[in-house]
Amino acid sequence: MKQVFFRLSVSLLLIMWQAAVFSRDPGDKLFQVNGFCINAPSPAGVDRFIKFINDELAPRGVNTLLLLVDYNYEYQSYPQLRDSAALSRADVRKIVEACRRHNIRIIPQIDLLGHQSWAGHTNNLLRCFPEFDETPRVKMPEKYVWPNSDGLYCKSYCPLHPDVHKVVFALIDELCDAYETDAFHAGMDEVFYLGDDSCTRCAGVDKAELFAGEVTRIRNHLAEKNRELWIWGDRLIDGKTTGIGIWEASYNYTYRAVDMIPKDVVICDWHYERPDQTAVYFALKGFRVVTCPWRIPEVAVAQAEDMARFRKYATPEMKPRYYGMMLTTWMDPDRFIDGFYGIKPDKPRNNEEENRANKPWNTFRAMCKRMGELSEADK
Repeated sequence: MKQVFFRLSVSLLLIMWQAAVFSRDPGDKLFQVNGFCINAPSPAGVDRFIKFINDELAPRGVNTLLLLVDYNYEYQSYPQLRDSAALSRADVRKIVEACRRHNIRIIPQIDLLGHQSWAGHTNNLLRCFPEFDETPRVKMPEKYVWPNSDGLYCKSYCPLHPDVHKVVFALIDELCDAYETDAFHAGMDEVFYLGDDSCTRCAGVDKAELFAGEVTRIRNHLAEKNRELWIWGDRLIDGKTTGIGIWEASYNYTYRAVDMIPKDVVICDWHYERPDQTAVYFALKGFRVVTCPWRIPEVAVAQAEDMARFRKYATPEMKPRYYGMMLTTWMDPDRFIDGFYGIKPDKPRNNEEENRANKPWNTFRAMCKRMGELSEADK
């Protein structure tokens, strides 16, 4: 009888252990976000991109696809803002269906506030609505150089213009509906023009309050339809105190906005040349944070190891805030796929040997491999 009872007890314990392991809360996953950020494809490149999703993203466990769309969509609300060759609703549906098959969450992005121009080119929003320009006094140069006397990196729209959100929110809603998504990325990185002294609406207004106000306004609009806001995190870091500088952090005092914006905004914390550990800073401030590498494999591996360690040794309150990793590419899918498969050599940067190794496709492979190893060790 004792032997029967012992065997039953062992069997019961084994069943309980198996149930605990196999019904593990997905919230216990080491990396909640295994992300990939890339430009939305051209209409001609949709099928090739979907094949890449099937063949490469899904097998590596990618569960979040950040698509940099901007004006690469046939908007109905403001058709004048479309790119000359833009994705149709049918094109988008094919991407959505491919991602749904693999449980990949799509998050579309439109660059808001900053990045309304690039080099000597004005982007679609300010080209069609020049009245939204924060700095109309700054004229686009025929030949762009940096640094320049105007401090022009990219144009911004004025966040206090009375008509800008009517346009912006219509685009957001239409894009989120098309991609059938519960999240939207607003960009908002590298905002150098804000609260300009020549702007009749913004002059003299605290830049942190302006930045926080725009984040909150977009977040609140999305929340009306139970959608989540993601942004890049650089404007919320004090560039001077940390020594991180003007690109990956702020020199124009927007960093104080970190204490003014809602805590349900997801922060994409990008550092490319060095694995700065600012994920801890954002988590301490109450935000979920995703660490974002780009082109240096060793940096991405170090960042994955950091995020795994932060989460492993975090308190129950802090643990969910270390949200995961996302590779950024800053190129169109055809170029990335060509590089990934070695079809076409990429343009050299500086050192030829360094150029061969430091590519986003090599970084993607290295990041996913290390994340897989760390996740397996955490089971």
